[in-house]
Amino acid sequence: MSEIILLNVGEIYGVFGIKGWVKIYSLTEPRENILNYSPWILKKGNETKQVNVLSGKKQGKTVVACLETFTDRDIAKSYSGWEILINKDQLPKTAEGEYYWTDLVGLKVETETGFALGIVDYLLETGANDVLVVKEGETERLIPFLLEQTVKNIDLENKLMIVDWDPDF
Repeated sequence: MSEIILLNVGEIYGVFGIKGWVKIYSLTEPRENILNYSPWILKKGNETKQVNVLSGKKQGKTVVACLETFTDRDIAKSYSGWEILINKDQLPKTAEGEYYWTDLVGLKVETETGFALGIVDYLLETGANDVLVVKEGETERLIPFLLEQTVKNIDLENKLMIVDWDPDF
């Protein structure tokens, strides 16, 4: 039996219209991809609710969704600020050499000579290339995520990433 891993993919931040549609802040790329995952697990504090996505669309710079049981504006408004989680198993499988950011967070990072640089804390999107934020105690390193250039090997099974990086940087 596989472990259920929940991923945060967005948040409800408002209402749209009078029929219970909600405005979504989406962490997916592109934003409207959040609509491809159903059911959602809504979470606020210790409270959770599973809902099916009935419909949705990109609306200007935001995404709006119609959710099962959200029948009017008041119900929709009561879920403002709730996180949107999905089961990681809902994501499409990655091709060889492709990774979800969530797979990289928590990996130990070492140089090719075995020097421990820390743990991947999170990633940044910079436009030119993604950047790994690697933390070791109070030290924070920003390492470009460039496969075969900076990032030499990723071993998800052993939770280890090997990089070509100067430890003094």
